[in-house]
Amino acid sequence: MVQTSTETVSANASWRPGQVYVMAAICLVLGLAIGYLFRGSATSGSSRAQAASASASGAPAMPSLEQMKHLADKQAEPLLAKLTSTPNDAQLLVEISRVYKSAHQFKEGAGYLQRAVDVNPKDVAVRTELGSCLYYTGDVDGAIGQLNEALKIDPKDANALFNLGVIEFEGRKNASGAMAAWNQLLKANPKLEKDKRVQVEQLIAQAKQAKRD
Repeated sequence: MVQTSTETVSANASWRPGQVYVMAAICLVLGLAIGYLFRGSATSGSSRAQAASASASGAPAMPSLEQMKHLADKQAEPLLAKLTSTPNDAQLLVEISRVYKSAHQFKEGAGYLQRAVDVNPKDVAVRTELGSCLYYTGDVDGAIGQLNEALKIDPKDANALFNLGVIEFEGRKNASGAMAAWNQLLKANPKLEKDKRVQVEQLIAQAKQAKRD
């Protein structure tokens, strides 16, 4: 997944069935960067422009979601074989989830992440990833629930706070809740890298503007 774009918020973004290309475009608008702001990935404006250009030029259609799921099932086969003998291997469960998430099969990905959380309930990173995955299935409340559980374990976790702000803003249209999460992120992480701090500050400014509007 999801990675990073500080141009995260688009009030008109919505989920639609169809080609993976369409799904990917929606994810770019939303900033499929949830959980990845602090892991160094980036989605640039130029990549969005290239995607739009490819679509306009009549490039071959991307595989359908059904085809992508088939490919993910094949890719996951050896991992699933291992899982039969080690069903409580949390890291293996996370690896399998990422195979499915990379194919935009978020429901399947969330299922394996939930199993990993069941094995290790105090793993903040995995709970945060589960929250992201649930969000992309449309389960906003479930996503926020996982992030709140993660923050009970580590109230300063930057990724969980970042994601909470994004989902409050995009999923609930709650600018105040988003600003509260992002301001807490900045307060709890005074040594945050300058570029990351600027990105969060930009999101806070967007939320303030949205609240005024």
